[in-house]
Amino acid sequence: MLKKSFVILMSLLMTGVIAKGQQGVVTGQGLEYNVISTAVPFMIIAPDARSAGMGDLGVSTSPDVYSMHWNPAKYAFIEDDFSIGLAYSPWLRKLVPDMNIAYLAVSKRVSSKSTIAGSLKYFTLGEINFRGPANEDLGTYSPNEFAVDLCYSRKLGDYLSAAVAGRFIYSHLTQGVMNYSRAAWSVAADIGVYYQRPVYFNTIDGEFSWGVAITNMGSKMSYTNANSKSDFIPTNLRFGPSIKLNIDDFNSLAFSLDINKLLVPTPPEYAYYTDSLGVMHPEYDANGNRVIAKGMDPNVSVVQGMIQSFYDAPGGFSEELKEFTLSVGAEYWYNKVFAVRAGFFHEAKMKGNRRYLTFGAGLRYNVFALDVSYLVPVNNKANSGTNPLEGTLRFNLAFNINKWGENTRLEKVD
Repeated sequence: MLKKSFVILMSLLMTGVIAKGQQGVVTGQGLEYNVISTAVPFMIIAPDARSAGMGDLGVSTSPDVYSMHWNPAKYAFIEDDFSIGLAYSPWLRKLVPDMNIAYLAVSKRVSSKSTIAGSLKYFTLGEINFRGPANEDLGTYSPNEFAVDLCYSRKLGDYLSAAVAGRFIYSHLTQGVMNYSRAAWSVAADIGVYYQRPVYFNTIDGEFSWGVAITNMGSKMSYTNANSKSDFIPTNLRFGPSIKLNIDDFNSLAFSLDINKLLVPTPPEYAYYTDSLGVMHPEYDANGNRVIAKGMDPNVSVVQGMIQSFYDAPGGFSEELKEFTLSVGAEYWYNKVFAVRAGFFHEAKMKGNRRYLTFGAGLRYNVFALDVSYLVPVNNKANSGTNPLEGTLRFNLAFNINKWGENTRLEKVD
């Protein structure tokens, strides 16, 4: 049995996906780090090995059963009548040896124009030994979080589709150990748009596509029974293009780009004063609130937070640009049977400093599909061997039946 403290648990979950924070560090000349933290950060972790192998992208790649996480509008163009997929990833194994993410996705075409889909994402933190204020043993528990989704995707024309999705999120981190704590939950929605059409380059044909999706638009979450402030969930904007080139009957090559931004308020830079001994103290107004030196008040509604996220960074426009992460990736297929993939993910140092290469492979045989991916950090911490993301593996298996284009039900329309 592995024993880990409650403090470690909170550090991992509340400071972001890679457990690094230093949010609001005062340097005397502004903020050196200003990481945006949210509740349930597991919601923005790439669940499937195919997309993970291309740098954690997927808003405009070719549709598959795992499209829910990236852009549900892609389901309208999926080739399979019915698909079911299961993905699994050991997570942050450099820090915790029994933390895992599992993902189950299902899609079903209901006509030539529309598809319905659903998914379940489950995140377990393994066994946690909770300790009290006096280091007393409070018992060993298995904190967990999960999200359940349903979506409807429909073609709006020959090349364009749109989708809406609903989501229920549940997070039970403290397992009721603390009297003031409780499980947190939220309801959220996604919207997405996807465009795909054939293109031609002399003797080479292919497909060009682009996608836009806003995910996790939902209510805030609170883990305490007290009348305290709630936390934003990771509402995210994702957009980007892809192009696929069919080199010949056996070889194809695709390139993709994803741009992401969290649509939640940026933490401001708070004011401090120095006493006669030269010690710095937080500055409060007459109502007991922290005084903001730069930036904007993050305690706003969900809708206001989404709008405000584009102009509230205390560092101005230059900091706003750093809040966009970039993913680039490529995918090569031989005979539609074997694939190799590679990608790169970049995040500004001020916003978390996640920078890594990814590699992956895929195999299709009859109705079965198997994918695997591997992550290699390239930032400074990776060189010292301390990056918690180093060596991250993801696996997924899918079962696809009845190609819609070969199905006699193709004549069915809405």
